[in-house]
Amino acid sequence: MGIYSRRIYYWQDCILMEAVLFSSYFPSIQYISKFFIYSNIYIDIFENYQRQTYRNRCEIMTANGKANLIVPVIKSYRQYVKDTKIDYSTDWQKNHYMALVSAYKNSAFFDFYIDSFNFVFKNKEKFLFDLNHKILENCFKILGIKPKFEYSKDFINQKDIINLRELISPKSKLVDKNFALKEYYQVFNEKHGFTPNLSIIDLLFNEGNLASLIIKEAVK
Repeated sequence: MGIYSRRIYYWQDCILMEAVLFSSYFPSIQYISKFFIYSNIYIDIFENYQRQTYRNRCEIMTANGKANLIVPVIKSYRQYVKDTKIDYSTDWQKNHYMALVSAYKNSAFFDFYIDSFNFVFKNKEKFLFDLNHKILENCFKILGIKPKFEYSKDFINQKDIINLRELISPKSKLVDKNFALKEYYQVFNEKHGFTPNLSIIDLLFNEGNLASLIIKEAVK
């Protein structure tokens, strides 16, 4: 059945399975939660790049409400995610940094974590995939987890692996039965109320070392 065939592992009476995700920029809390559930995750970098998805954007909470941070890419017809190049014709790095400062400078852990993401705003990665990979690895390091995951060697289109790509999407109307995030402190709670499932950086900046526990409690 191939390397992407369905595999089931038994551990302490739990069934652990494999799933497939996309490469994501500053992933959502829902996205990160999947690494707490599945025994192994494949990140598909041979899928065709899709616009208006979390592949090149994330959502944060600002004084004016929820906002998107979007990494501009050089568009070409039917390109793989692994071949998608970042567009530096605008100073998006400065804009993203200033947006995070404006949104989270008063959060409890902003000063503690922002320097660990300086590479996002100072280095110029050629490919979106490379940038997303470094962000993901850094998030795992901060969260103190070492999940098993690997990047695909081809497009994953088999029906015998759990496909999470459509579930985690800005446009998705699907219900995630394995994710129920409880409220945590956010800087603009009093103004906007609690906003669930923003980028993982919202949780890190607001809750710090409690982030992993909050994600674990969100997993069903």
